[in-house]
Amino acid sequence: MSTTESRVTTSGPTGPARTGTDQAVKETLEDYTLRFAPRSYRRWSPMVVATTALGGIAYMADFSIGAGIGLAHGTGNALVAIAVAAVVIFVTGFPLAYYGARYNIDLDLITRGSGFGYYGSVLTSVIFASFTFIFFALEGSIMAQGLKLGLGLPLWLGYLVSTLMVIPLVIYGMKALSKLQVWTTPVWLILMVAPLVHLIANDPGTVDRFLSYAGTDGEGGVDTASVLLGAGVCLSLIAQIGEQIDYLRFMPPKTEQNKRSWWTAVVMAGPGWVVLGALKQAIGVFLAVYILAEVGPAAAPEPIQQFRSAFDAMMPSWMVVPLAVALVVISQIKINVTNAYSGSLAWTNSFTRVTRHYPGRMIFVLVNLAFALVLMEADMFSFLNSILGFYSNCAIAWVVTVATDIGVNKYVLKLSPLRPEFRRGMLHAVNPVGVVSFVAASGLSIAMYFHALGDALQPYSPVAAAVIAFVLTPLMAVVTKGRYYLRRTDDGIAEPLLDTDGNPSALTLDCHVCHQPYERPDLTACAGHDAVVCSLCLSTDKAGDHVLPATA
Repeated sequence: MSTTESRVTTSGPTGPARTGTDQAVKETLEDYTLRFAPRSYRRWSPMVVATTALGGIAYMADFSIGAGIGLAHGTGNALVAIAVAAVVIFVTGFPLAYYGARYNIDLDLITRGSGFGYYGSVLTSVIFASFTFIFFALEGSIMAQGLKLGLGLPLWLGYLVSTLMVIPLVIYGMKALSKLQVWTTPVWLILMVAPLVHLIANDPGTVDRFLSYAGTDGEGGVDTASVLLGAGVCLSLIAQIGEQIDYLRFMPPKTEQNKRSWWTAVVMAGPGWVVLGALKQAIGVFLAVYILAEVGPAAAPEPIQQFRSAFDAMMPSWMVVPLAVALVVISQIKINVTNAYSGSLAWTNSFTRVTRHYPGRMIFVLVNLAFALVLMEADMFSFLNSILGFYSNCAIAWVVTVATDIGVNKYVLKLSPLRPEFRRGMLHAVNPVGVVSFVAASGLSIAMYFHALGDALQPYSPVAAAVIAFVLTPLMAVVTKGRYYLRRTDDGIAEPLLDTDGNPSALTLDCHVCHQPYERPDLTACAGHDAVVCSLCLSTDKAGDHVLPATA
């Protein structure tokens, strides 16, 4: 009997522990939560994956973010701030999107092997989970505003409705989300673009008023401090790449035959999301200036008010509110199923690693929604820019650290392993390269944001987060000589991890603990047995019986 055959037929333990493992296995196999996404599951074309991923950025928050920046600092400062943030987001998002699509793992698994270590990346998982419930709350607030205008629901009830309605949709993972995003995207695009085109075509003066608007804090010119403050708010969206990768990990293998469509999909749905995001922010400034005299500065950042006025200029009055509400509701559903889904993955991933127990993803769907509902009921919309400005420091530090590790430490210094590693036993618990860089960059930039280093430096906190992370990440790799990346270089399986095209191997072996078949990248040899064990069974192994020992 061959080595592979003996591994496939080896039996595992039985009893109560097996029951918990079976439940975890059954749930995570729906869309390979916490796992490498195998080739057998990835049956979507590159363009379907890209459309699904881009459907997740249908959120209305961009209109509010752009409006808030524009009203405070003026159109000129707002447009420059939006452009600066977009460039940073695109450059840092590209290597992350490539790794997620190429190796079929989510951003947390990428982060583990790109400078943080097996437990070190729990820090960033919590940061990402926070991103999802902050933006869920923001979108839920916008939907509640729409329900109040269209149906007369009080805001507190609208918050509850917007929270509860996504639960049935998010339970079913990628299969349900792909259908939802593909079918609703055309309707969303028409409702968003049509009123803007009509306003510009029929009232060119709106463009002049938009371009000349100086803002409440501005004097009409472009000011560095105003640009950086605005860019800091926009950069809070840098963590959106994590949600894009939650879809991009389902990309098919890259081959000579599909490489053009593969690259197009990765760029478009990966870092390319920010192009549409920046356009929406600019539109938000335009619409806020357009309705400012009508509704006042307090209501001008509300997308429901922006589109109500825009629709009112192009169609009969009886259609205005229903269409504005429809746009807000479609947008909220499209993004908040993604927020709830991605947030549940991040929380579950962290909890499973720390406790070595898988409680079920549905529990953390509810946890994430509870956090979001509390923020909504606390009226987070009224202090939106303050929350996003603070949060952006943590998000920038994380994403720039991981992107620098991939772009510099892997490809230039060659101190970080080129292929990302995520399996327990293969990684050190904590890698100081990423953890030190992230903590230093986020800590110092947050101190700057709260004026601890003086008022003059406060606008530069997002710049500090990016620069410190970019400099410290390769410096720490050089100082540590890269020795904290891998605990072992050999996973004990003779069969190669990658195929001849450089894609993760599709070879299937059975885990001897849960008896389920998994593709080669999700497995390691099992300590003490002539068998293999999957990544989730390794994560939930409380005694460490299956974890391979460290090598020198």
